[in-house]
Amino acid sequence: MTELTGMRDFQEAGEPELEDVEKSPPLASRRTVTRVDLAEAVYRRIGLSRKESAHLVQQVLDEMADALVAGEAVKLSSFGRFFVRFKSERIGRNPKTGIEVPISERRVTVFRPSHLLRAKINGLPCGEGAKDSN
Repeated sequence: MTELTGMRDFQEAGEPELEDVEKSPPLASRRTVTRVDLAEAVYRRIGLSRKESAHLVQQVLDEMADALVAGEAVKLSSFGRFFVRFKSERIGRNPKTGIEVPISERRVTVFRPSHLLRAKINGLPCGEGAKDSN
């Protein structure tokens, strides 16, 4: 299992955490966080150049993708776990026409959030001793 623990390094260095859920904008006005947003955050918090920050983010994403392609799970402490699950062939149904269609076997990527992330999303307290089984 590949484990990346960079977020803990930010927190130990005294860097501010991401905004609390209560302070974030309503669901309708939220947007998607992109690779560029992540690189910009690295640029602001770490002080690398924008080009180096973008390269670092790309390297982390490439490492995660390579591990998943190889069938390994990727665990990010206090965040969650990405893993690949095999789905066998089955019969599906076109909802518009009702016609049965075979769905071929495939591998799908699954994300399982940690207990700490779940608590944070739901606005619950998540102390240092909270259980994190991911």
